[in-house]
Amino acid sequence: MEPAEKEAADEPGRMPLNAGADTGYGSVAGSGLSGSVAGLESAPLLIPEPEPERFKQWQPLTKQELEAAAGGPGWRKVRCYLVLMFWLAWVAMLAISIAIIVMSPRPVVTPLKWWQKAVFYQLQPAERSGGINALCEQLPYLRSLGIGALILQGLFDKKVSPLKHNATGQRVGTLPQIQHLLAESNKADLKVVLDVCELDLSGPREVAGNANETANLSATHALRFWLEQGAAGFVICDTDAAYSEKTLLEWKDVFKEFSGEEEERIVVVKQTTDVLPPLKNSQKNVTLVDVVMKSILPPSQHPQSAVEVAEAIETHLQRKDEDIWTGWTVGGNPSRDLKNLLLVLTMTLPGSPAVQYDEDIDQTQNASLKISSPHENKDETPDNHKDKEKKKRSAVTLFTSLSHSRAKEEALLFGSFTFLPFNSSTNSSSSANSTLPSPPILAFLRSWGCVHFLILLNVGPEPHVLDPAWAPSLPKAGVFVSSTGMDRLGSTNLDTLELRPHEAILIKLFEAGSYS
Repeated sequence: MEPAEKEAADEPGRMPLNAGADTGYGSVAGSGLSGSVAGLESAPLLIPEPEPERFKQWQPLTKQELEAAAGGPGWRKVRCYLVLMFWLAWVAMLAISIAIIVMSPRPVVTPLKWWQKAVFYQLQPAERSGGINALCEQLPYLRSLGIGALILQGLFDKKVSPLKHNATGQRVGTLPQIQHLLAESNKADLKVVLDVCELDLSGPREVAGNANETANLSATHALRFWLEQGAAGFVICDTDAAYSEKTLLEWKDVFKEFSGEEEERIVVVKQTTDVLPPLKNSQKNVTLVDVVMKSILPPSQHPQSAVEVAEAIETHLQRKDEDIWTGWTVGGNPSRDLKNLLLVLTMTLPGSPAVQYDEDIDQTQNASLKISSPHENKDETPDNHKDKEKKKRSAVTLFTSLSHSRAKEEALLFGSFTFLPFNSSTNSSSSANSTLPSPPILAFLRSWGCVHFLILLNVGPEPHVLDPAWAPSLPKAGVFVSSTGMDRLGSTNLDTLELRPHEAILIKLFEAGSYS
């Protein structure tokens, strides 16, 4: 030891100068760090905290872990309960739906024969320009209008038996022409019914003692001949001798030989009296008459007024349901202004419409109108020519609209019928000065399930506004289907509807907010 150090050590309370180097005092060397100046400068001022553990990333359960977690008794009970509740709810909804369907009133669909679905078109080939040959060319056009059957009139000579195949009228056409017409009609899917009303159907009476038997054999032979050519049936009158139980039973036996599911032959009786004469001594449960053709208007020599037409229409609208299928024709002698109104009525009444030949929907007449020039007729101006052409187009459009609506709408085809008498007010000052009474608005309803069609008829010459309280149970909203002028489109409200003079309107009703 050096003398100085020794002196300092011997001297009490005195710290040696180099004590820090050995003893560690005044230095951090004791903590494990270097006590030199370099060591102090390199030491960090703040001691960093230890880093936290990294977040463990989420991973889906494995199959083994999922089975272990879901296999507990608690989860099994929950799952069984949920499955049970689901099937109970499903069965309950199914049972409620079935109960609603079963308990809901549904209309019964009656299968219709071809003559119950068809629109009949009555015409005489001799009345048309070109006769039978021109008619054969127009058959596809007539079918496109919605016509399903033709009633050919005036084919037979009244002097001899019309059921004989050699008794065709010379002014109409020859036998090969008529046979060609029947063949072409079948190709065009048009039925042909031969009108033999008011003609002598009895054959030659060669043997005096068996006159009736000989006549019946001749008629039966002639029936077979025309049925073989493709005739779909015959039209007779209720005043003819053929309108008897014995004759019609014989005709039915012949028809069975040529009838099928869609080829059934028919007998149409044209009713000429107020009440159809019943068949006497009828014991068999056989329908001898398929269609009874009735006229809406009674026969008249003078043009019938609006009041007379309205009374005749109202009489038929208040009719009772009948067992025999009805075919409606206009008949009578109505004014030209009511032609379209009566067409709408005929097409919408229950039964089969039998429309009389109309030159406005004749394609030959329309073609000649387009080709002809107004200068050919000095009395006809260009404006009149355009009005005629527009009128014919409107007539074709109305006929097509009514026939197609009837074919696709169950309510118009076989729906129920309800006559709707109600009050209406006249919206015209001229009616107050008129001495003639104005006919009321006529209306009826055709319904099938929830679908309702309203037919409104204003036969009079004055406009009418519907009374808001005329039918409180009916929906007020509707959409136009057809009208006599074919100028009404879109939706309408019955409370604000005004009918024009001589106008008929077909409206499909619907509840507010529903367009079904």
